[in-house]
Amino acid sequence: MAEQDPYAATSANIFSQKNSRPADDTVFFSIYPDFSLNSTSPPTTITSQLQSLHLQILQTLSPFTSNYIWQHEPFTLFVSATATPPHLSGKLRYGDNLEDEWFVVLLLFETSKHFPNVSIRVWDSDGEFLLIETAFHLPRWVNPDTATNRVFIRGGLLHIIHNSLIPSIPSLHEALVLLSNNVSSLQTRAPEGVQRQLDNRLKEYPNRAEKNVHKVRVRVPVSVAKVLKHEPCLISLAVEGFYDRDIDTMKFAAKMEKFLEKGSGEELVQVVVRMSRAMYAQLMQQTFQAPKCYPALPPRSDVGAYMEAELGMKIACGFEMIYQLKKRQGMEGKGSTWDAFRQSLERSGYFEGLLPGSKEYKRLMQNAEEYYKNSSLHARESAMLSAPVRRIDEILALPESADDFKDQELPPSDDDSWLYGGEDELNAALQERQKEMELYNSKRKQKSKEEDGPSNGSDNFDLKDISKSMQAFVTKVASYEGAEVPEDRNIKEVDFDVDLFMKDMESFMRRQGNEDNGSDLDIEEESSSDMEFDESEDESDIAEPSDEGGSAFMHSYSDTLNEELKGTTLSNTFVRANGESVKKDEGTSTATESMEEEFTPVDVDFNLVKNFLDSFSSQEGLPGPASNLLGLMGLQLPPDASKGK
Repeated sequence: MAEQDPYAATSANIFSQKNSRPADDTVFFSIYPDFSLNSTSPPTTITSQLQSLHLQILQTLSPFTSNYIWQHEPFTLFVSATATPPHLSGKLRYGDNLEDEWFVVLLLFETSKHFPNVSIRVWDSDGEFLLIETAFHLPRWVNPDTATNRVFIRGGLLHIIHNSLIPSIPSLHEALVLLSNNVSSLQTRAPEGVQRQLDNRLKEYPNRAEKNVHKVRVRVPVSVAKVLKHEPCLISLAVEGFYDRDIDTMKFAAKMEKFLEKGSGEELVQVVVRMSRAMYAQLMQQTFQAPKCYPALPPRSDVGAYMEAELGMKIACGFEMIYQLKKRQGMEGKGSTWDAFRQSLERSGYFEGLLPGSKEYKRLMQNAEEYYKNSSLHARESAMLSAPVRRIDEILALPESADDFKDQELPPSDDDSWLYGGEDELNAALQERQKEMELYNSKRKQKSKEEDGPSNGSDNFDLKDISKSMQAFVTKVASYEGAEVPEDRNIKEVDFDVDLFMKDMESFMRRQGNEDNGSDLDIEEESSSDMEFDESEDESDIAEPSDEGGSAFMHSYSDTLNEELKGTTLSNTFVRANGESVKKDEGTSTATESMEEEFTPVDVDFNLVKNFLDSFSSQEGLPGPASNLLGLMGLQLPPDASKGK
């Protein structure tokens, strides 16, 4: 039955308050027809149009939903005529059966195909879960903060209102007006990758819905068999009562007052029950001791009969617990009655203040009665699941006995190997996601290379970039305080005392000079005298050495360094400006060659690039100092093609 939306306040809060959070196992949806955006239309006209649209949608979806087993509640719609803008809305609790949520998505896409002038929203506790499903194909600007009032289903496609069309967060009315414009709706279609991903997710439906049904033989009391015969959909209530049991409801199962009138003497009959796979798993995976008043189960040695009776016992106890719970909650009499529906119309201003008995009032009342009659047919299952006590009482009053369930040819139970072999299905789903993620990362890397330009391409990489970048790095980024790094890096500041450093260097040079011959003493004395600091000045002030003293210091430092390297072969590893690497045998080296070598300058750029390449190659594709330093300078070397050949 489609009366005024009982949770309209909750739905409104979701749009107006960011901190609102829907139930974790519930999916919400709203259908906004274009005609509801016309503010000049009278409320009566809008309400009548919404009621007509509601009946048409339910009739269109009936072939999909007629045989579907819902986990907790069926797909329903409510007329929210007093909302802004007026629309149809609904919610569905799917619990542990995620298939229900995606079946709702299928129904909404089918609705948008048959009614192209409506825009549909769907969300759950995770927010826009359709975007989560298609995350690897979304534009980069789309995130939970920017997606508010931008994601809709329309014309059988997903639409995402781009921030170039509405830069700031759009209001719901702004978004709906934009979508109602045929020209703009072409610009709001989600990218092809997003559409394809959703199509792949939904293409198995509705066939997957039938595959999700599990048929199983059970042995139950006659009372339970009667209920399942006349109202098979009530199996969802039985499973819910069993799975969500607590200490209080367990007391009802201990007595079994409603479904075991004869107590342990009640006869068990064999029937076939249709349920979802999730329901079957909930029943099978829980250990439950039969109440003392329950009929004795077959011996465990008869595996087939025992399992049928044990499963039937869980269903019977579930029925008892949910029946007594609903009865004590006083749910009966509070369903969708005509009086409640008429009162809701009066509150919404449907009769526009017309006097009862007037011609126009009678016309509106006749339309309302006709709508109530037609919509009640579609709302029957929903009303029964919310208030099942009366219907169960009616069924149990029927004159049926155990003989009516005997001598029946029953089909065998479906294979339940899926319950124990779900690991393969899970691994297949994970591998599919892994491939999707790898493809996404590959596309991002390729796009990053294209944006970086030809210097990062493997075919057009210029080795001169290494030398140029290093020079720029040293001259522009480095200083006596060290190499600067990006500001967002979490590196502690280095405490460098320049005054102390210079004094330590002076002390080091004095000790080195004392160990040398007398000819070096003059240089040491000259250097030390020129490098002294004025002790009377503040410690923070540093006496600048004179140009002459600085030159002497560098000369002394160079001589000391050369003396240390004299006994090594380090100089032979550098390439000179003539392109030759000095690696001659000591016996064949002449004095002239040594002199030429001494005066031939080292090719600094060539040696820099060569050493970088050697270091990068030795990393063999792994992280290392060469790739890290080049990355800091904005360069990315291509892989070493010679490796592995």
